[in-house]
Amino acid sequence: MPSVPEPTLTLDSGAATAAGTWQVHALTLGGAMHTLTGQLNSLKGKAQITWDLTAIDSMDHIGAQLLWNAWGKTRPASLRLAPGQEEFFKRLEAAGNLELKAPRKQRLTSVMVLGFAMMQFFEHLRGMISLVGAVTQDMVRFARHPLRGPWREISANIFHAGPQALGITALVGFLIGVVLSYLSAQQLRNFGGDIYLVNLLGMSIIRELGPLLAAILVAGRSGSSITAQLGVMRVTEELDAMLVMGISHGFRLILPKVLALAICMPLLVIWTDVMALIGGMVSANVELHLSPYYFIEKLPDAVPLANYMIGLGKGAVFGVLIALVACHFGLRIKPNTESLGRGTTTSVVTAITVVILADAVFAILFNGVGY
Repeated sequence: MPSVPEPTLTLDSGAATAAGTWQVHALTLGGAMHTLTGQLNSLKGKAQITWDLTAIDSMDHIGAQLLWNAWGKTRPASLRLAPGQEEFFKRLEAAGNLELKAPRKQRLTSVMVLGFAMMQFFEHLRGMISLVGAVTQDMVRFARHPLRGPWREISANIFHAGPQALGITALVGFLIGVVLSYLSAQQLRNFGGDIYLVNLLGMSIIRELGPLLAAILVAGRSGSSITAQLGVMRVTEELDAMLVMGISHGFRLILPKVLALAICMPLLVIWTDVMALIGGMVSANVELHLSPYYFIEKLPDAVPLANYMIGLGKGAVFGVLIALVACHFGLRIKPNTESLGRGTTTSVVTAITVVILADAVFAILFNGVGY
């Protein structure tokens, strides 16, 4: 096997002559790289030196880069090259001219931040209106051809949103009833109004707390699940595959979830009301010695039927709103995991906010009903 000429650099009265093989396999043998680097470093900043590379047998990009760094990444004024070497230094010179400019940081004023927030709000509002319109069209289609409807999807969503949520809603409702009854009993006892505990618990739980608690729990549990499900389908491109097969997203994915929550939420409201009233009844018996029989007997008189119907209506409306918000953010998720997590969090927060706003609207519209 023929020997490879070692790379050398000769310095003689203002001239630097390179010879040998300036390739990576030769530069790394026998400490040649260390020796040449020391020699080249001693020549940095000396622009008057004449460079002669015609004696180099062969050169690769590593050897050219070594010389280029010694020249300060600028071609020296006096340079002699062998045929074929010009291409190396042209590429290095072109690469040096491609300077990456750092993106200019733009300072956002408060007006600009407000403007971007308003634009994003109206974009979400437009998307939500479009989604409501699509769901309405799918509902009409479902009403016209009920036998072709997504009955399996509706049944599956009812099971996931309803029976599987009974445990957590029962626990939270019972504890809220206990806390509310205990705190109310402490205040009513000071004024001798023990008997009015039934009125206070009945009105607050059946009309307000029951629907609101159930909606918040469903938004955190089922709303996040819906958004994550649609987001994963976006990441795995299942949504695109459905469109290719001619399957409508709205009819097979969104409509069943909206109908399922509209059916489940009133039933969960009833369940939460019952468990909260049981908790309040137990606490009232312990704190004020009100018998459960007296509590049950006075409850129908203390809470008119209109409050019960308002609570059920709230449940249905809250269920539809939670499903629409969850589907809206689920369909807007981009095919990456970061967007999936951010979209799920935003969906839950927005759903809870929308539920509270809707509850305030109910309080204003039905201000004089049920009292």
